[in-house]
Amino acid sequence: QVQLVESGGGSVQAGGALRLSCVATGVTSPNVCMAWVRQAPGKEREGVAAMVTGTDSTHYSDSAKGRFTISQDNAKNSVTVHLQMDGLQPSDTAMYYCAEGPYCSIAGGYIGLHPFQNWGQGTQVTVSS
Repeated sequence: QVQLVESGGGSVQAGGALRLSCVATGVTSPNVCMAWVRQAPGKEREGVAAMVTGTDSTHYSDSAKGRFTISQDNAKNSVTVHLQMDGLQPSDTAMYYCAEGPYCSIAGGYIGLHPFQNWGQGTQVTVSS
């Protein structure tokens, strides 16, 4: 059973930075899609960054490109996926979720959410002006 636990959210001023982390346990395949998905109040969930574990394959939404960086660290029984967020803006305020699925669905600057089978509880990011 895959479990995802996020950490690293918080409150920052515009222009600041945060680094989110997601520890994934129970992942049995060396190549899965790990992603960060955010949801702002009153808005739909939006995939902002995704990567295929064990590879250099990364993808970003148009809103995240150039500001956010997704990366991974591997341990013996877990995978940790990080999201470095720089140049944060009030529009980045949202609950950020870690998600895992068998493959990434990418179309240009859009990260599809339908492959994701496992989700974390989320970590709140608040950016003030």
